[in-house]
Amino acid sequence: MSDWTLTKTRLFEGVWEGVLTRTGADSAQPEIEVTHLQEPVTGVTLTESAQERFWLVRVPVPPERIADGVQTFVIRDRRTGEVLDSFAVLAGDALSYDIRAEMALLREELDLLKRAFRRHCLETL
Repeated sequence: MSDWTLTKTRLFEGVWEGVLTRTGADSAQPEIEVTHLQEPVTGVTLTESAQERFWLVRVPVPPERIADGVQTFVIRDRRTGEVLDSFAVLAGDALSYDIRAEMALLREELDLLKRAFRRHCLETL
């Protein structure tokens, strides 16, 4: 098990950001790798904070890796191979059907609630 803990802080302007902390006593520089479809992602940066055992991780999402469907990026401890975190980017027409279906269900439920509320109001008068 890895001594590292990676916590996502945000995904902003195409850059995934997180905070990497260490629970063990070892103060070695972390070694992480980010992959997408088993290929390494370049441009990953680690910035040590003023405090010990605290690093800011920045992973730029390459535009050429964005495509229809779900694109998953995996962040690993290079020394142990353990997965520290992952994130996914969802895009394209493959998702539009799911979103439209969910919206239709929400509209039906809202209509049902409106009818029930109106019936309740009429019965309590």
